Amino acid sequence: MDIRSTSFELNTPGMNSIHDITPQVADFITQNDIHEGQVLIFAQGSTTGITTLEFEPGLVNTDVKELMEKLAPFEKDYSHNQTWGDGNGASHLRSALIKTSITVPFINKELCLGTWQQVVFIDFDTRPRNRKIYLQMTGK
Repeated sequence: MDIRSTSFELNTPGMNSIHDITPQVADFITQNDIHEGQVLIFAQGSTTGITTLEFEPGLVNTDVKELMEKLAPFEKDYSHNQTWGDGNGASHLRSALIKTSITVPFINKELCLGTWQQVVFIDFDTRPRNRKIYLQMTGK
């Protein structure tokens, strides 16, 4: 079994910004000599998220943000905010819910995603950030 790794960066505005990174993941697979396996997508940072969803305006611009606000509202006075004074306690909790990585299989150099399924990066932090995303594939 072989392993290949790479990374790329995204500049984001934060505040639940959602970015379709499927093209970067697919390009990584097609540019390597592994035809079948799995790719790990990992976002560096404790206020980030990696998941899959349909990258359409209703979900991206409204629905995910409304869900996250119900689960971990920004206005709540979190102990983290009191400890560090940075006001991003909700960002850390949102990251813990979504997680910072996923693994997606691929066959014949194509991601095994559904028709409307994209790999997305979410930046939950309260300010613009430069984010690093690692890709690591294993397979044959």
